[in-house]
Amino acid sequence: MNVIGIVGYPASGKGEFSRIAAENGIPVVVMGDIIRNRTKAKGLELTDEHVGATARELRAELGMDAVAILTAEEVKRLDTETAVIDGIRGDAEVNYFRSVFESFTLIFIKADFEIRLSRMQGRGRADDSVTAEALSARDAREESFGLARAVSAADITLVNETERESFEEEIRNTIRSLA
Repeated sequence: MNVIGIVGYPASGKGEFSRIAAENGIPVVVMGDIIRNRTKAKGLELTDEHVGATARELRAELGMDAVAILTAEEVKRLDTETAVIDGIRGDAEVNYFRSVFESFTLIFIKADFEIRLSRMQGRGRADDSVTAEALSARDAREESFGLARAVSAADITLVNETERESFEEEIRNTIRSLA
């Protein structure tokens, strides 16, 4: 199976990559959904605080690759030649995926802090950070999971700081070259 992993800071455009992959018939497993589902199962609201606490608890209990292990189980159940894993947050996850999937390509979606903050302020998800301080804190939390090291391990970097149509075309070209 050919697996494409997506890594990036919050609101960088990982979801756009996944949306276009899905439109092209490629199944997508979102790592954040695993954490959000666990948060809801605990009876908690989907706030940044609760989702972050669930992520920290999972990693403390099962290791820094805990979410990757749960995600890989879902990906392996798919009947497909190519799949996308959206939302990688750490180098331990990258290392795990590289150890269990014969073909694994990591793509870093890059976007400036101010652009990401503006996107979060406009999209309205309950767990979004809508102030610069909150986004900085969220970035720091995700860096504590190894996000910066995961970013540095990327095979491909796509910059999402231009008009949407250009970025979408770049995604389509990347998917065609990898799928």
